[in-house]
Amino acid sequence: MTPSALQRCAIMGLGLLVVVPLAGCKPPPTDADMGRDIAEPAPRFASAPLPSPDTTGAIWARSPNDGGRLIYGVPEQPALLALECTAADSELPMLQITRLSPADRDAGALLALVGNGHIGRIAVDARDVNGRLVWQGEAAAADTVWEPLAGPRALGVTVPGAGRVAVNPSIAAMAFIEDCRPG
Repeated sequence: MTPSALQRCAIMGLGLLVVVPLAGCKPPPTDADMGRDIAEPAPRFASAPLPSPDTTGAIWARSPNDGGRLIYGVPEQPALLALECTAADSELPMLQITRLSPADRDAGALLALVGNGHIGRIAVDARDVNGRLVWQGEAAAADTVWEPLAGPRALGVTVPGAGRVAVNPSIAAMAFIEDCRPG
C-alpha cells in the first residue's frame, strides 16, 4: 500500500517538527573566536633609533668618486649626506638627497631640512645604494624645499630614527643648488 499525499505530508511535517525544535535549542553561531584559527604575521618594528652623529669639523666637498655630487661629513670619515643634481640638462633638473644612514627595507619617511629661516620636507625611501639601504629622495631643483640649504647659516637635517645631522655654515651647498637650478 502506498501512502497517500496527505499521509506523506503529515510524515514530512512530523519530521520537520522534530528537527526544528532540536535546532532551536542550540545557541546561535558567533564570530567571537574567529581569530583563534588564523595565524597572525609577526609584527614588524622599526630598528632602534640611531644617535645624532658628531659633526664637529664637518664640511661640504665634491665627491672624489663623482664630481657631480656634493657630500657632507667629517674629513677622513664616512659621509653623512650627499646631494646630486640629476637631469641637469633637462628643463626640470632634480636634486637628490641621500642621508647615508641605515634604513629598514621598504621604509619611507620625511626628511626635514630646518634652517636659514626655512623648513623643507622631502619624502625619502629606503633605497639600495652600493649594497646598503640608505634614505634617499628627490625634488625639483627649483622647489622651495631646498631653501634651508641655500643659505649661509647652520641648519639641521633629520630623518626619523636616523638622528639629526647638524650642518655647519657653508656656501658650498648654496652654490651647488644654484648651479643645478634652471636659468
